[in-house]
Amino acid sequence: MGQWRALIARWRSAPQEDSDFIYKKQLYQEVSKAREEWERAYQAFQAAVESDEVDVAIYTLEAAERRYQIQLKIAKGANLNWNIFKQR
Repeated sequence: MGQWRALIARWRSAPQEDSDFIYKKQLYQEVSKAREEWERAYQAFQAAVESDEVDVAIYTLEAAERRYQIQLKIAKGANLNWNIFKQR
């Protein structure tokens, strides 16, 4: 009887584990996307020449950096394991 209970408990927890994995995968993708956005903003700042271009580049870079920081904080709170997703 104990085996059946263990099997049923495992079966009931499986969807929750899958949804947790999906959430963490989406979170990893969001962090990666935010990092790429930050890198593009940094490159735009490096390429800026005129005063207006520099101002826009600084604003964009600061916004991208803040978004990246927020995503990293959320990932840290979710206890995200980066190695699982880097290999995929």
